[in-house]
Amino acid sequence: MRTWEPMHGRPYRPTAYHPSRIPADEATGIAERFRERMNERRTVRAFSAEPVPEQLVLDAIAVANTAPSGAHQQPWTFVLVQNPVVRRQIREAAEYEEQISYDGRLGEEWLSALSPLGTDEHKPHLTDAPHLLVVFEQRYGIRADGSTYKHYYVGESVGIAVGMLLTALHLSGLSALTHTPSPMGFLRDVLNRPRNEKAFAVIPIGYAAEDAVVPDLVRKTLDQVVVRV
Repeated sequence: MRTWEPMHGRPYRPTAYHPSRIPADEATGIAERFRERMNERRTVRAFSAEPVPEQLVLDAIAVANTAPSGAHQQPWTFVLVQNPVVRRQIREAAEYEEQISYDGRLGEEWLSALSPLGTDEHKPHLTDAPHLLVVFEQRYGIRADGSTYKHYYVGESVGIAVGMLLTALHLSGLSALTHTPSPMGFLRDVLNRPRNEKAFAVIPIGYAAEDAVVPDLVRKTLDQVVVRV
């Protein structure tokens, strides 16, 4: 198996690509079922304590790792937090920051936007969910000798990867939440990450609790999001 290394300065070396082509009628059916399946996805804040095989999470991370990225630099790190003491530290720090935010730092407009979602400063999902994944964006690369090189379109690349991660988790029958406590600098310190990494999202993963509820939301229709030119 070939090992990934930074590609800076390497010559262009194309390779043949022959993706499987699905007949149009079959593809239409697949697309329809996929759309229906993904329309069932919801953000969950109440998790069951039922164990989840770690391999399901690792496979979802592997899917995320196939995401396109600027100059194929793959500027992401996925930290799977298993230590309960560390998870408690993350929850306490997140709830401290969230308390300040909900007490006024967010501002009235943002609080008004959040009100239909029923969120508050309490984050039990950070310790309740069977798995906790913290995604970091690598703002720049660091070579083995300590020298650095620039990464491109970091936020866009990591955002696409997280979207693919959430899709893979949902298709595996798991629930997740993208949590972004603000500020998130404490995560790099708690998890002892290098200077080039910045926390992007905290994602609890597991099965939804039996008594889980979600906001009664309606998604936009295609006519509301598609513009034909």
